[in-house]
Amino acid sequence: METKTRTEYSARNTTVALLSRLTAILMGYLLRVVFTHTLNESYVGVNGLFTDIIQVLSLSEMGIGTAITFALYRPIAEGDIEKQKSLMKLFRNFYRITAAIVAVGGSLFIPFMDMFIKDYENIDHLTLIYVLYLVNTVCSYLLIYKKTLMDAHQLLYIGTFYQTMSWVLQDILQIAVLIWRRDFILFLLINIATTILCNVCISIRANQRYPYLKEKQAQPLPREEKRKIFSNIRAMLMHKVGTVIVNNTDNLLLSAFVGLVSVGKYSNYYLVIGSIRQMLNQVYQGITASVGNLGVTEDEGHIQKVFEAVFFIGQWMYGFAFICLYELLNPFIEISFGKQYIFAETTVFVLCMNFFLNGMRNATLTFRDSMGLFWYDRHKAIVEAVLNLGISLVLVNVMGLTGVFLGTLFSMALTSLWVEPYVLYKHGFHKSCVGYFVRYLAYMVVIAIGWYVTDLVCRELVVMGIRDAAETLAARLVVCVFVPNIWFLIVYVRTKEFRFLWEKAKDLMKNFAKRGGARK
Repeated sequence: METKTRTEYSARNTTVALLSRLTAILMGYLLRVVFTHTLNESYVGVNGLFTDIIQVLSLSEMGIGTAITFALYRPIAEGDIEKQKSLMKLFRNFYRITAAIVAVGGSLFIPFMDMFIKDYENIDHLTLIYVLYLVNTVCSYLLIYKKTLMDAHQLLYIGTFYQTMSWVLQDILQIAVLIWRRDFILFLLINIATTILCNVCISIRANQRYPYLKEKQAQPLPREEKRKIFSNIRAMLMHKVGTVIVNNTDNLLLSAFVGLVSVGKYSNYYLVIGSIRQMLNQVYQGITASVGNLGVTEDEGHIQKVFEAVFFIGQWMYGFAFICLYELLNPFIEISFGKQYIFAETTVFVLCMNFFLNGMRNATLTFRDSMGLFWYDRHKAIVEAVLNLGISLVLVNVMGLTGVFLGTLFSMALTSLWVEPYVLYKHGFHKSCVGYFVRYLAYMVVIAIGWYVTDLVCRELVVMGIRDAAETLAARLVVCVFVPNIWFLIVYVRTKEFRFLWEKAKDLMKNFAKRGGARK
């Protein structure tokens, strides 16, 4: 079997993941436009609300996937097939239990549905709709555990390909149903069917690549290893509780305190922001297994050097994306869904800041998880969740929906932004994290200047007479693509991180050229 370098695996995984996410974004956008124009605002809100409720129920997954993936890195690096079989058997049992817990826990929510939905009586078949969302989530846990083994082998692109094909098929069928039938129930049944189809295809592909997955006999794991895995799962559970409460309770608060229509409006912004976030996150997902391999085969100095390069890439990506989102979101929402769906500029700014600060954490989280350091900051997640709920509940009564989003921003700034890098540097690199925060501040200053200049140019377009939403979007897009990136290039072209990445890119192209020549 042909072996590749970590850089080559990362490049292939990231490329396929980015193309996949771009396809999903385009299809998802088209689906949302059709959804918004064929069903009323209440259904748009229901879709966002039930998606968040299901995310809360998914707490029962408990971060098992992250803990098992970390446990797989060393056996894979050492070629220990028996250990891989044992871990996958444990993983399979965990996910079967998870599916059962989600089914039972989700059913318990049904009697209390009217407490979370202000306009409960205005929606037909609401209980059935919720049950279909629940069934889709339960089905998503069946067979999919085998994808984790391929991901840990740095073959993320295989599972990504199957998921992309299923998403495209699903979106096409759902658009057809909305246009010709306007049937939300059938819309959800298509969801379930494509979820099952995708999981079956991935399972078959995993069995073909790793035949030992079909072997029923597997050695039980030593008690000490099981204890360590369970400790990691407990730590990841605390992280997941915090993450879900911080990221997936906004719609619940909006629905309970502001109304279901506000959830529908926010869902449109979340569609765009979430799509961009998911696409950029593919960069980190593409390198996760390679970082895991790096962590069990290289010294701390080399790992830190790679981390600083990844952090550099992240600040460029998310700084550029933040500027684009702030300048383009409202014209885009107006064109796509109508002027009645637009938020005030203050609200848009808070949403974009949440996006940016979350994105800046990704490099740290990728290395923390791949190096198995999630135990050390497990309590941070709970503290952040409590702060988020408390601050949001106070501010929603004062500032409405903007207060909910500010609660997320403040709780993150008070906890995650400093605790996570502190843990990585102390327990991963065994160094002070002061240099990290100096670098972070420098990046923030560079991005702020780039945003300020870009915003000045964009506002000048109004003076020039460009006011129509479509013209504004097109003109601002050109400004956003060129102004910040030219500024970043001028500032960073001589930095060690830029030179390191440039050399990696040249090596990657040489390797691809050699492989292409060898095949010929």
